[in-house]
Amino acid sequence: MVSSREIIPEHYQAFRAFLEQSCGIVLGENKQYLVSSRLGQLMEREGLKDLGELVYRVQQPGGQRLRGMVIEAMTTNETQWFRDTYPFTILQETLLPEYQRRGVQQMRIWSAACSSGQEPYSLSIALEEYRARGARLEAEIVGTDISPAMITQAREARYSASTVNRGLSPERRDRYFVREGADWVVRPEIRRRTQFTVHNLLDSYSNLGRFDLIFCRNVLIYFSAESRESILTRMIQQMRPGGYLIVGASESLARHARDLEMVRSHGGVIYRLRGK
Repeated sequence: MVSSREIIPEHYQAFRAFLEQSCGIVLGENKQYLVSSRLGQLMEREGLKDLGELVYRVQQPGGQRLRGMVIEAMTTNETQWFRDTYPFTILQETLLPEYQRRGVQQMRIWSAACSSGQEPYSLSIALEEYRARGARLEAEIVGTDISPAMITQAREARYSASTVNRGLSPERRDRYFVREGADWVVRPEIRRRTQFTVHNLLDSYSNLGRFDLIFCRNVLIYFSAESRESILTRMIQQMRPGGYLIVGASESLARHARDLEMVRSHGGVIYRLRGK
């Protein structure tokens, strides 16, 4: 495995530029250890002597396979069920009742950078619980991620015992999952309203359609300021009138105050599209 101490500064800078151009991720000046830990085995397996050779290879014709593996390895896939709790409380107690009062029968929800599917399925469970109160509101939940492997896992809806217990109560696990051997599989009534597709947030959004609610949480912090502005501008364009955007607690949208108004609810902050 290549040690972080063995990474030549020029190679590291070239890799930083490649990564930002490819998927928007911005590495800090001193993240060599992260590159080493995430790419070491891949470089050894591919017979790459150093980071400079890797950068050269991914930029050559025929380098798409390696390019995909590198982006896959460098993409953060940390997630859990009902992460941070408050967005799902806001969904059940504020947003779903509002859409029901509006007379909406079918919402569209986008879970951007959904990793292996925990957030979209958490959204579907939250909606299922709301419907149990007698509501007829339904939703199409679109989960996207840059990683083909994560999207494949999300579509399979199969999780290990250790994964399913991260953020999921035993009651929800037993109600909305089926035990199959050592794994837990999401029940069909939760899966039916979800769909998953590979998507790079730097690419066009035109094929995704428009949404009533967009979850883009704990993602924007990895992008440059320029890429963040581009992503947010295009997300706002994909929002239906009166739609909502939910980002991570540490992610501010102050620069978009002209388009979005801040709404405080249930201990959290969300953003509503201003009337046009």
